[in-house]
Amino acid sequence: MDSAKFLAAIDSLCARDLSMADGEPVPYGAGPGYRIESLAVSHGTRTGDAARRMATVEDFYALKSFIAQQLDDRWGRQQPLWGMGTLRVHGERGEEIPEPWATTSSVADDLDLWQPPGTDRWIALGVGYRDSTDEVHVLAVASDVDPV
Repeated sequence: MDSAKFLAAIDSLCARDLSMADGEPVPYGAGPGYRIESLAVSHGTRTGDAARRMATVEDFYALKSFIAQQLDDRWGRQQPLWGMGTLRVHGERGEEIPEPWATTSSVADDLDLWQPPGTDRWIALGVGYRDSTDEVHVLAVASDVDPV
């Protein structure tokens, strides 16, 4: 695994101006104060063989853990693993969940979360797989919006 490639993408998210969406297409979205990018994407797991899809999800969780360890080494472990189930329940009740947390709660079960030292920005990693009509993604989230 090429950790330099993943860390460079995350560094770019850390430095990027998030004040407005730039129109560049991203799989899960971007808007004022946030951007969600795919660090890795599966191919051919949208439909069909459920066992193959779950094996891909497991592989992508291992990749997410590998990247998370690199960020832990860099920034220290700052937050416990953040489960998205509660946010999904609040959203289903009609409560307003700000982006990017509404989107990430609908596609990922949990997020690793950091606030790089000296910044107000949040960086999160997750595995987007809940929509079986979409490919599996390792997602990197950059947000100026505090987690809810």
